[in-house]
Amino acid sequence: MDLQADIQWIQKELSEVRDPNLIEAFKNLLKYRIKNKSNTIDLELYNQELEASEKEIEEGHFHTQEQVRKIASQWGRK
Repeated sequence: MDLQADIQWIQKELSEVRDPNLIEAFKNLLKYRIKNKSNTIDLELYNQELEASEKEIEEGHFHTQEQVRKIASQWGRK
């Protein structure tokens, strides 16, 4: 496929996505791309990321330090 065909395919596939977690993952990937493109983060994007992080915490989507230690202690044991 050429670049334009790839873009069209991606747009078509994205238009059919209904999973909010997948959409959020794509958004984060694109934000990461933008950040690395300039090697700086603008204030608006920084604030958006802070708000998204605060929302995740408010919804209980986080691990405590102790939970992270337990998870990390299992790395490499499998």
